[in-house]
Amino acid sequence: MARTPYLRSVFAYYTHDLSPFLIQLGSGWGIRYYGMAYVAGFLAWFYGLRWFRKLGWSKLSDDQISELLFYTVVGVLLGGRLGYCLLYDWAETVRNPVSIIAFWNGGIRGMASHGGILGALLGFLLWARKNRADGWAVADNAAVLAPVGIFLGRIANFINGELWGRATQVPWAVIFPDADGHPRHPSQLYEAVGEGLVLGGAMFWIRSRKPESSGQVTGSFFMVYALLRFFLEYFREPDAGDPLFLGLSRGQLFSAGLAVAGFAVWRVRSRKRRPPVS
Repeated sequence: MARTPYLRSVFAYYTHDLSPFLIQLGSGWGIRYYGMAYVAGFLAWFYGLRWFRKLGWSKLSDDQISELLFYTVVGVLLGGRLGYCLLYDWAETVRNPVSIIAFWNGGIRGMASHGGILGALLGFLLWARKNRADGWAVADNAAVLAPVGIFLGRIANFINGELWGRATQVPWAVIFPDADGHPRHPSQLYEAVGEGLVLGGAMFWIRSRKPESSGQVTGSFFMVYALLRFFLEYFREPDAGDPLFLGLSRGQLFSAGLAVAGFAVWRVRSRKRRPPVS
């Protein structure tokens, strides 16, 4: 989108020049902010569950939390990676199946949030089956903590200079060197606020109102996340091949499906109220 001479003279757009490395050890290698976002998110999950014990939302011991954390990490990483390969990069996955295990790609060509969410849920339920616990109660607590990881992940997306927004002329637009030189919405930051702060506040409020629920908060998380993601996709540059249907992006279609799944979970679990054992 071309800028007018007047706007060009008034707005000095920020040009993104941040390094994706917290510590760079060599050419293309080092400790990335994206990886640290995952580490910080998992730590928030561990210490958050310990805090929830004081609120009466959880009865898990530290050993149980540690084991659950392992299942969560595996679920998020496998779900996020498979979700990206199958939903966003199917052609490359078929051409080169080994690319599935290329976690080092990171960021834009690495993980899919929809897949990570579903992978985490599967991890909770598998852990619960092994320990004969209520996996849905665990998932309800995770729904409150997950936005922390999402927030940090979106901040890391901005630092990486990936998943940029649509071209715009708003004063806070950012020029991403890897794009086409036009100022664009910093949609990563919009998503950090929406999918992180707004979603986190909403889930904490819903969880506090349903201290004995089992699964309803999880279903609510799916629906609220999907609604926010659907709206925020309008500010994000569509993926290659979008729009797919009725002018909607791939992320919007997946979000619609997640919302339907969330409503189904909420509806079914609303009929099964159990005391919390998470």
